[in-house]
Amino acid sequence: MSLVIFSKVHKVQPWIDALKDLAPDIDVITYDKIQDKNKVLFALAWNHPKGIFKEYSNLRCISSMGAGVDHIMSDPDIPEQVRIARIVDPLLSQDLAEFALALIMNHMRGLTNYRLLQNQKTWKKHYYKRISDVSVGILGTGAIGDHVAKFLLATGFSVTGWGKNPGNQKEYKRFHGTDQLDEFLRTPDILICLLPLTPETHGILNKGNLSKLPQGAFLINLGRGPHVVDQDLIEMIDNGHLAGASLDVFDHEPLPEEHPFWSHPAIHITPHVASLTTPGSVAPQIIDNYRRAIKDEELLNVVDRKKGY
Repeated sequence: MSLVIFSKVHKVQPWIDALKDLAPDIDVITYDKIQDKNKVLFALAWNHPKGIFKEYSNLRCISSMGAGVDHIMSDPDIPEQVRIARIVDPLLSQDLAEFALALIMNHMRGLTNYRLLQNQKTWKKHYYKRISDVSVGILGTGAIGDHVAKFLLATGFSVTGWGKNPGNQKEYKRFHGTDQLDEFLRTPDILICLLPLTPETHGILNKGNLSKLPQGAFLINLGRGPHVVDQDLIEMIDNGHLAGASLDVFDHEPLPEEHPFWSHPAIHITPHVASLTTPGSVAPQIIDNYRRAIKDEELLNVVDRKKGY
């Protein structure tokens, strides 16, 4: 049986090399090389062609090539019996935490503004905030969000978090449930979104919720693009309630050339680079899940298809 890669965007050769180096006994191929669809039991996917999995009647598992699974969950044609797994990698969590810190410091120190002044050949100083002055709120305290919260807490920030469900006691104050969302939103100077994309979180960063943040708050979205209602964010920045935003994810990627985010002076854009999966780092858990799937054993990091994460 082959381990089959279904992806339209990834450069797959590094993945093939990493997987075969670890497990030379496993045949690793791309979906365009499949000769017998009935023999496909395990798929490794990222932005696969929608609807393609219904062609594989014996498929047992689809593993995401990254931490996100919304690209899989958005496909309505995946058979109910197929299990879905995601990547859980401490390296990805740390990469994302460091990226979040970089965006926070860029905002606090006004580095993007200094770059604009440099282009204008203008020598102008402005005041800045210190770490001890800033409260950070983490919207989404799953494995990645919790890692980011603890990293920022250790850096010296005041940190709060919010999650959908009650959880264990944390080193930081954690709110949960829709009843506590408003209270959570009242305090962060900087809000970082790290939520999974589900029907409940789609559009959560709308005018109603953004208006509950303190005057002059700053938004960082590292979750998924559809969390943000684009026009609501622009309105909240233009009316002065928000100081601006750093966005790494978007509703449509690449971001269309005509989108107003490109030219907005208070919106900082990066092309979905907060954390990039390293094939060699995650290959062991993919191989482990492949062998488990072949044996019909319990998988690692299984996604609850009803919850969406």
